Amino acid sequence: MVCNLARQFVCFSSSMKIALAQFNPTVGDFAGNSSRILSLSSQAHERGAGLVVFSELCLCGYFPLDLLERPAFIDRNHRQLKELAAKIPVPSIVGYAGRVKNGTGKSIANKAALICAGRVVFEQSKMLLPTYDVFDETRYFQPADRQYVFGLDGEQLGITICEDVWNDKNFWAKQLYERDPVSEIVRQGSTVLLNLSGSPYALDKRALRFEMLRSIALTHKRPVIYVNQVGGDDSLIFDGASIALTAEGKVAAQAKAFEEDLVIFDTATGKGDIHEQPHEEIAYAYRALVTGTRDYVRKCGFKKVLVGLSGGIDSAVVAAIAVDALGSENVLGVSMPGPFSSPGSKTDAQTLAKNLGIQFLTLPITEVFQAYKGALEPAFGDRPADVTEENIQARIRGNYLMALSNKFGSMVLSTGNKSENAVGYCTLYGDMAGGLAVISDVPKLMVYELARWINREREVIPRSTLEKPPSAELRPNQKDEDSLPPYEVLDRVLKAYIEDLRSPHEIADHYGFDLKLVQDIALRVDHNEYKRKQAAPGLKITSRAFGFGRPFPIAQKFIP
Repeated sequence: MVCNLARQFVCFSSSMKIALAQFNPTVGDFAGNSSRILSLSSQAHERGAGLVVFSELCLCGYFPLDLLERPAFIDRNHRQLKELAAKIPVPSIVGYAGRVKNGTGKSIANKAALICAGRVVFEQSKMLLPTYDVFDETRYFQPADRQYVFGLDGEQLGITICEDVWNDKNFWAKQLYERDPVSEIVRQGSTVLLNLSGSPYALDKRALRFEMLRSIALTHKRPVIYVNQVGGDDSLIFDGASIALTAEGKVAAQAKAFEEDLVIFDTATGKGDIHEQPHEEIAYAYRALVTGTRDYVRKCGFKKVLVGLSGGIDSAVVAAIAVDALGSENVLGVSMPGPFSSPGSKTDAQTLAKNLGIQFLTLPITEVFQAYKGALEPAFGDRPADVTEENIQARIRGNYLMALSNKFGSMVLSTGNKSENAVGYCTLYGDMAGGLAVISDVPKLMVYELARWINREREVIPRSTLEKPPSAELRPNQKDEDSLPPYEVLDRVLKAYIEDLRSPHEIADHYGFDLKLVQDIALRVDHNEYKRKQAAPGLKITSRAFGFGRPFPIAQKFIP
């Protein structure tokens, strides 16, 4: 096999097959990530691959954020890449953070390195640096000033990194960037287009991604090979699903979703390995939440988790996700009935725990709640009971869970959904307490969809949990709709306001909703930013989640 860029290097391979190697890196785990790269390269070599393509920044883990500003972190990138090149059995393209020699600008770049014959023979830096949603790459990286093509065994490789393929003028109505790296490498004679990606999952994104890549293949009449990261990284979840498309836009190879995988694509025959994908979007979303929960808990050094089981739909779905992610032996369900907990809710919590096969603990809060009220009575005087007493109950439960977490070394999974978090229907230091907010980006109606998916083969979540009106049970006969619009209305307004950035007037006109109702919902969203800033990290599955991808101010007086 011949590699060339000005000079020629001789590498050895049996054929020109390209392996798409997707794995689950951990940020900063250079030894572990290198080990997986070597292992997958060896497997690809045994299967006759002449080139292995990995994902964006896979050597250091994606995304390392301000670790990139530490010189020792960048030093380790270079040192580990050199060690990897000396051991790699087949030419491989690896993503890493590398230094650049510029008189001005940033000192590092987001790079793809082709390692071959014991050395780095070629590098390409990322040109298009996204600065929207969860991305802020111009904070760290210097963009490439041009694209290069590299010759390998008769193929001219055009290497791009993630965002570089998201600016096709033939696909998007409006381009975000002036330059199109794909067009530039095609003009240089590239015969195959390669993309190293770290593209986080979001609802309905996989269809968009496929159509975009297919458009590139058809427009430029070249095969497209796209290798995506898989696994969870803090709030972000990567679905993998790496793909190879022929010049005719047909799927020739497809890796599994949400699992490490290796598939081979033959550029000569246009054929490869195709692994089955989840077809239903709700199944895909469920797999994303399971993946994000598993990786966040384990990568943070925990083995076990706690879930407060209220007998309601939210905690039931979180508990089911936790069991799929970590195993029933690693999940503890805690029932904390209070003075207003219904008998049905207590039974539903216990039944759920039995159906999931998890350990179950009951810790009543009524006695402690009465003690709180007695202690506060001199201060409260004859003021009537209100939301204060409701919040006290939630905070007692939060204290119980955190005490168990401290004692047993288990992470608390909070159970609030996106609809509640959006309008502040949650209690700071109460039901918001925890290490991970599993469904904080899942609207309430979608929580019910997930529950039905969980119950598709057998009744895991009790039917009564799905059928009863949702309630926090913090006062007599309380229902969510006492404080909130029906979720069928609320979820539509929230999506339009938060994700689609529509104004209250636009939302009211579009759906025919009362304008004042929509304005009230929008104000509740804006006024509760202070709560969300103090919430546990949540898993992102929509196009706009609460968290660092939505940096709204807390102290502000703008009224939409």
